[in-house]
Order: sequence, then structure tokens, then C-alpha cells
Amino acid sequence: MIKLLMGWDIRPNKESEYFEFVMKEFAPTIMQLGLQPTEAWYTMYGSGPQILIGGVTEDLDTMIEILESPEWRDIYRQLLDYVYHYRHKVVRATGRLQLLPPNEGEEG
Repeated sequence: MIKLLMGWDIRPNKESEYFEFVMKEFAPTIMQLGLQPTEAWYTMYGSGPQILIGGVTEDLDTMIEILESPEWRDIYRQLLDYVYHYRHKVVRATGRLQLLPPNEGEEG
């Protein structure tokens, strides 16, 4: 299994619109593309991304196909209307909690 780890911060004053977009458009679209969500975290205190999301595919070829698809590019562009500091990393799924590594300059 291959996992896509994603993290971002919600734009100020966009919280309501963001959550509506994620529930009605982002989550259904990524599932239709074949990315199965595994976790979603909301960070209330501390440093790091405000939102952390993970999703898996059976293999790397499927993950690449999803990330290179026009549908992914479209939903990603829409997501950027609501978020900033977007980051992602593709890793082999371990079955344990996996987090994005800190950005350059962030304390880890």
C-alpha cells in the first residue's frame, strides 16, 4: 500500500466554506479517483499543519496516475482557494500513524 500524506492550513475567515468544500467536493472526488482516506486530523494547538490527511492506494502506479490526472489538478486548484501552506508526500504505508516531516526551518 502507498500513502499520500497531505497537510495545510485553512485560510482565515474561510473555515465554513472550507469544511463544506471538503465534505461535498474534495473527499468525494479523491475517493472517486481511487484514493481511500485513512485519517484526518485537525491541529488545535502547537506548530505544524492545521489539517493532516492521509489516503492510500494499492500501488505506486495508481498513486502516480491519480496525482497526474486532470481531476486531481482541478480539485487541488479548488482546494487552494481555501488553504495555504499545502504540502504532500508519497510514502509506503506502514499501518501506523505517519506524519509529514517538518518543513525546512521548522522545529521538529
